[in-house]
Amino acid sequence: MAILRILLIMLELIVYAYLVFAVLYLTIFGFASLFKKKLPKKKQDKMRKFAVMIPGYKEDIVIVDVAKDALRQHYPKDLFEVIVIADSFKPETLEALHKLPIRVEVVVFEVSKKSKALNKCMASIGDDYDVAMILDADNIMAPDVLHKINEAFNRGFLAVQGHRTAKNTNTSFAILDAISEEINNTIFRKGHRVLGLSSALIGSGMAIDYKIYKAFMSEIDSVGEDKELEMRLLKNGYAIEYVEDAYVYDEKTSQSKVFVNQRRRWIAAQLLHFRDYFVPGFVHLLKTGNIDFFDKVLQMIQPPRILLSGILFLLSFSSAIVYFFDIQIISKWFVLDFNYWFPLLIITGVILLISVPRRFYNTKTYKALLSLPAGFVLMLLSLFKVKGAGSRFIHTTHSHTGTVNKKDK
Repeated sequence: MAILRILLIMLELIVYAYLVFAVLYLTIFGFASLFKKKLPKKKQDKMRKFAVMIPGYKEDIVIVDVAKDALRQHYPKDLFEVIVIADSFKPETLEALHKLPIRVEVVVFEVSKKSKALNKCMASIGDDYDVAMILDADNIMAPDVLHKINEAFNRGFLAVQGHRTAKNTNTSFAILDAISEEINNTIFRKGHRVLGLSSALIGSGMAIDYKIYKAFMSEIDSVGEDKELEMRLLKNGYAIEYVEDAYVYDEKTSQSKVFVNQRRRWIAAQLLHFRDYFVPGFVHLLKTGNIDFFDKVLQMIQPPRILLSGILFLLSFSSAIVYFFDIQIISKWFVLDFNYWFPLLIITGVILLISVPRRFYNTKTYKALLSLPAGFVLMLLSLFKVKGAGSRFIHTTHSHTGTVNKKDK
């Protein structure tokens, strides 16, 4: 019995240390996001040529509208080319795409991957570009995105993440997904940049120096290609900028099944990259002082916010019952009580509240919050389905073709 109690206490302390780390990490960057980021001075005044690459797998419903919209940039027409990378599209979709003033690259693979599609496309289109701009097949850009991305390059950056935001909030899950993305934007992008660290990449709405992107991507063949790219950029000393007002509208998950698949893929990619890069990240920190790279490695073991909040709530609630009703048959097995767990829950709640844009403070959001328990359960389920998700392509279906209220500032 004594050995069992020691083991339980050790497990309890490990869990507490991990959750304290997670909450502290969010707190530092969450509060940092309240301050303004200082922009570097302009180093150049150059108009770059963009390859706007849009890889899509069976995206027949949305791709034509997305391609048309991508042409509407307030940027010199001869300085950007829209390139749709078509994997498993219907003949009628390809016919409609070929009628547009864009480039269509048809690709065929036994096992489809976004990284494969992008690499094959770049091998075909040549090198007459300065910047690779990556969109998902459901992404809609605000009209001034390329201009604002170009300005970031003029300030000396070679890797830039735009502000990806929701283009639909038609269901409770879509609202929760939209809020989750904005929390990530606040903490992992804006908060990091305020403190001088690199923004996280998302996989779309991002722009990389074309030669650098092509060189790095040629060595990447994974389903988490954006995180692999991010690690390689930071390892090699490239800072990643975040342009908060370069809006790219992204379809949010409306169905629970898609929600689970998406989170399963993300969690698997995070765990794989933490495993592969923890030691190199620590070595680089000691040898070169590369805090940016090591910070990104630590970011890979951050729990999803919905999981963190749910676990802290359950621990606070259960420990409160034991504490206030003095249930000694349970309390004697543990050393931490309600007074340890509850503060973590409160701090997490405050940080998440300040990280959510004010436009979400409305009745629709309050109703969507009722779906949080279901979201928490689905996230737990996704943890049990992580195995194999990091090594195979999991397609997220897109279908939202409604209008988007674009921000053009």
